[in-house]
Amino acid sequence: MKRVIAALLVTAATATGARAIVGGAEDEGVLARASVMVLSSNGGVCSAVVLAPDVVLTAAHCVTGADEHRVHFRDEAGQPVLIPPAAKAVHPGYEAKAVEARKRSIDLALLRLPEKLPARFRAAPLAAAQPRAGDAVTVGGYGLSREGEPKTTGTFRTAALTTVEPHGPSRILLWAQGKGAMGACQGDSGGPMAFGEAVVAVTSWSSPAGGRGCGGITQGILLGPQKTWIDRTLTGWGRTARWNE
Repeated sequence: MKRVIAALLVTAATATGARAIVGGAEDEGVLARASVMVLSSNGGVCSAVVLAPDVVLTAAHCVTGADEHRVHFRDEAGQPVLIPPAAKAVHPGYEAKAVEARKRSIDLALLRLPEKLPARFRAAPLAAAQPRAGDAVTVGGYGLSREGEPKTTGTFRTAALTTVEPHGPSRILLWAQGKGAMGACQGDSGGPMAFGEAVVAVTSWSSPAGGRGCGGITQGILLGPQKTWIDRTLTGWGRTARWNE
């Protein structure tokens, strides 16, 4: 256990004073106040969306495949805070090897914390409506701003993208793309994709662009089609999400 905590502390220490989202800009606005990080004992870094004072939504692959996970943020003094989840719910439609098996996967998970987040965090409104091709969406996260440089994680950044299409026969995925090399990168999984003022999807994957590993298409799991699962899970925890219809 001590080794696990040490590994998480090292990850938290490197995730500071840097940037996130390739081709984006530092952001301290509404999405930043509704976002935290999720760290794994195997060195994994992800982002997450605040749904309630003690509940966050992230990508399922961010909270599976490692021995320990922690919700991470920094306190007012800049010191790292690592909170072990009290409960975890992985979407039953999540398939860890979906790409290899050519199966669909609903890459979502909810984490309930044993305590409330600091008051500066605000629950994000969720959007059941789906953007159409050409609509503007904003992607945000704490991931890499420069590929191959782990220290460029830890600062929330956003980028303005354009919807390519809600993708798939059951409208599971949202695809969006920016100008040039712009979009989510490693560490941004689980972060928000916002349509207007509400979060419409959670980032799950990004494609390479221009010889780089990131900056192409950013893919997210649409939340509207998963509303029943999200609400049912939160109700079981005595919590509710705020939906913009």
